[in-house]
Amino acid sequence: MATAFYSHPDCLLHDMGPWHPECPDRLKAIEDQLIGSRIDALIEREEAPLASEIDLARVHTQAHIDFVRQCQPAEGRAEVDPDTLMCPHSYQAALRAAGAAIAATDAVIEGRYDNAFCSVRPPGHHAEPARAMGFCFFNNIAVAARHALEVHGLQRVAVIDFDVHHGNGTEAAFAGDPRVLMCSFFQHPFYPYSGADSQAPNMVNVPMPARTKGMAVREAVDLLWLPRLDAFKPEMIFVSAGFDAHREDDLGNMGLVEDDYTWLTQQIRAVADRHAKGRIVSSLEGGYNLSALGRSVVAHVRALADI
Repeated sequence: MATAFYSHPDCLLHDMGPWHPECPDRLKAIEDQLIGSRIDALIEREEAPLASEIDLARVHTQAHIDFVRQCQPAEGRAEVDPDTLMCPHSYQAALRAAGAAIAATDAVIEGRYDNAFCSVRPPGHHAEPARAMGFCFFNNIAVAARHALEVHGLQRVAVIDFDVHHGNGTEAAFAGDPRVLMCSFFQHPFYPYSGADSQAPNMVNVPMPARTKGMAVREAVDLLWLPRLDAFKPEMIFVSAGFDAHREDDLGNMGLVEDDYTWLTQQIRAVADRHAKGRIVSSLEGGYNLSALGRSVVAHVRALADI
């Protein structure tokens, strides 16, 4: 078996404007680095299908799904919130992004792949059950995790979020659900100004100050994440893989480098090997410095594929 790499050309068509950091060039930068690193031939390519409204409704309200669909303009761009816009192709791209995570979940649970990475956009972890925000329309990882629980009948899944921003949407979807353990670190105080207070018992949120570097993150993972994950014994792990905590990324102010993403992924793999038959589905969230993003994704995928 191998590591699958899910994407789709539709994800390049979502365009929020030439000024917007969440741009189509993000996926192109990842492709360039995969080819340049010579690991492109060592992963299995898959095209993302479209998520259905039934899939989305496991996390999102029908009113929210209808709102996002109706916001899509026939031409130009429509504002959903001050930093989240739709073009005529955005709804299709959002369905592909969620569909990738669902298809990857099916493939990994069915044993066709050991694990998978979804190189998709728009991202998802800020999307709450009834609210689009923070560049996100539907919560790709939350939809996939709920699919694993409700369609495949898994009893326990973990969600790991290492984006520089707190995954407020994922927390809103799963807070208090004993079937889900969510572990995250994020810069704080920082957008979306959540996650540090009133944590539900199944949330392991680790707020970290600006300029935190990789060794402090590794220590927090060792001390706070890993004991909870081992006690929980997840049957599958889902990763909201944001790379904007990289020291070169101007949308955050943390100090991680590629080796830190390799280490994080290795720790996640080790937990998955101990408890979850190695099953991991990871999906792209943030990461806006194109060079750092591409290099970091290569580090992440190398560690997933153990190459």
